[in-house]
Amino acid sequence: MNLTALNLTGVGLGAAVVIGVCTALLGLVLPSRARPAAVGVGTALIGAAGVLAGAAALAGRSFTVALPGVLPLSGVEFALDALGGLFVAVTGAVAVAASVFAIGYARSHGLGARGVQVVFPLFVLAMLLVPAAASVGTLLVCWELMALTSLLLVLAEHRQRREVAAAGRWYAVMTHLGFLAILTGLLLFAAHATDDSFTALRQAAQQLPPGVGGAVFVATLIGFGSKAGVVPLHAWLPRAHPEAPSHVSALMSAAMVNLGVYGIIRVGFDLLGFSMLGAGARWWWLLVLGLGAVSAVYGILQAAMSTDLKRLLGYSTTENMGLVLVGLGAAGLFASLGQAALAGLALGAALLHVLNHAAFKSLLFLAAGSVLHATGTRDLDALGGLRTAMPVTTGLFGLGALGASALPPGTAFVSEWLLLQALIHGLPSAGGVTSTAAAIAMPLAVAAVALTAGLAVATFVKAFGVGFLAKPRSAAPEGARESPVAMLAGMGLAGLACVLLALLPTLVVPAVSEASGFVLGGGPALSGELTLRLVGVTGALSPLLLAVALLVAVVLAAGLTRVVTARRRVGVARRSARLWDCGGGPLSARMEYTATSFAEPLQRVFDDVVAPETDVDVDHHEESRYLVRAVEYRRRVPDRIERRLYQPVLGAVAGWGEVGRRLATGSVHRYLGYGFYTVCAAFMLLAVIR
Repeated sequence: MNLTALNLTGVGLGAAVVIGVCTALLGLVLPSRARPAAVGVGTALIGAAGVLAGAAALAGRSFTVALPGVLPLSGVEFALDALGGLFVAVTGAVAVAASVFAIGYARSHGLGARGVQVVFPLFVLAMLLVPAAASVGTLLVCWELMALTSLLLVLAEHRQRREVAAAGRWYAVMTHLGFLAILTGLLLFAAHATDDSFTALRQAAQQLPPGVGGAVFVATLIGFGSKAGVVPLHAWLPRAHPEAPSHVSALMSAAMVNLGVYGIIRVGFDLLGFSMLGAGARWWWLLVLGLGAVSAVYGILQAAMSTDLKRLLGYSTTENMGLVLVGLGAAGLFASLGQAALAGLALGAALLHVLNHAAFKSLLFLAAGSVLHATGTRDLDALGGLRTAMPVTTGLFGLGALGASALPPGTAFVSEWLLLQALIHGLPSAGGVTSTAAAIAMPLAVAAVALTAGLAVATFVKAFGVGFLAKPRSAAPEGARESPVAMLAGMGLAGLACVLLALLPTLVVPAVSEASGFVLGGGPALSGELTLRLVGVTGALSPLLLAVALLVAVVLAAGLTRVVTARRRVGVARRSARLWDCGGGPLSARMEYTATSFAEPLQRVFDDVVAPETDVDVDHHEESRYLVRAVEYRRRVPDRIERRLYQPVLGAVAGWGEVGRRLATGSVHRYLGYGFYTVCAAFMLLAVIR
């Protein structure tokens, strides 16, 4: 074993491995009553160790360990640098909140089975090890361990709901096709190097033919993009995330998808970093930019149409990963054009959005789990009235919704503002890029980000207003009660992270700058202690002062309103009267907007994009067809990409399966004939080509 630089980074990673193995063993041997608490606490400690290791790596304390005897041929090699440290820290922080939440959630949802409790800490540990892998073999093993453990957790409730098994099949197929793409790209890369270590790959990249470099990048982009939920490889995400247990959904959506982004950065910027500066690789980043813009707009459109709360959040993840890819594509494009300041700003915005998304999406999925725990449903059309019954959950979901809406002082506001600043400063009119393709791409990217921000506001106003503030529309929310303390504590930790990132993003700017500087080189693109200042371009923002100004404006408006109304009441006798309701009577739940009706105007605007399916059934009285007894309206908004892309493929596979069944008749003579004709065809082919 070769061990160098044993420091706080190594201690943190080593502690995570030891605690992870011990926690899995506890989940195996402890009785069912004690299992959720022990595993929850142990997994939270794994996450805390990951935060420690990641923070130490960001502080410059790199760590390397080589274990040549563990895996045949290549061995195992780990090395944690600033880039990997950022993703390890984010993953660990999400794991802490999700694990605390899981203590209460697992007890009440029958998730205390040994299999689930053993796999849960191993899933967190695998996610922590992926950014620390320093060779192709190590990365593939850790990636596959992460995929298998997450698949088992997605299937945890397959006996309760049939949809879970279908979601598991989609996830299994998509994640292993992505793994195959990553395997193909990295093996092609390693074939041109002396070994499979990342150090050897960086050296081999200097003599790599452009065609091979492009093939490696595209193959790995497909694989890592699939894990990030990028359109059109997103089909598994809105299925698996809703059907997984809520704390697992939080880990998958706020931590696991980030590792797809990590893989794109590691291969595109680091291992193939030499090509980033060449004009021949400019199309790489235009491709990433385009995929990101399409994913952002399409994801938020599907979220706006969705009435399933967790499915809505799953599509929101596609949207936010699309915004991150817009930042990555812009950073690579700027770097290839020699715009170092803009490249650093775009990459910094993308990495900061990774942190912000991890915070507010953890909170939203955990709050959705709290709602599911109390009501037993995720259907927004059946919810409402939770503000009184679940005040803490309502407040925390509102905080997460504000963060996801990218409005000040929300969590995502700063990172999306930085992304827009990078794109706007890159416009030719602002003295930015001069390339024709880039000059076309930048305005389109600005429009996509702006449209996404507006649709996100409408989406989360719908989710929060209809699901929490409206009147109850079924019996499920009427008997709701607030969640157990452990679940509230997990949501509280995620909510605290949202507040800190929204008001004091300068706390994490040094970490983001360190990771960005490691990838691109050069100095930091962001600076400031209270006011966030852009380095190299004009721009500054103080989120804390902006929040204070908004608070003062609201207080003054409310105070002035009360003063004016109080003066008008002087000398006037007060009396109570019911508000005029146009003769309609008191407002009932049937008269309120549902999630479906709220999204209907947006559906009309984007009708050609979402292609909804509607059906109206009119039931008449038997006495007269002119007297209507009931009208039933049904609307379904299918995933258009899935319908146009995946369903034909699945139909073709099913057709081949039918052909195969016809060939497999059970006749031994026919099977021998198949073999004979195959051998003859092979001999004839050899005779022709040799």
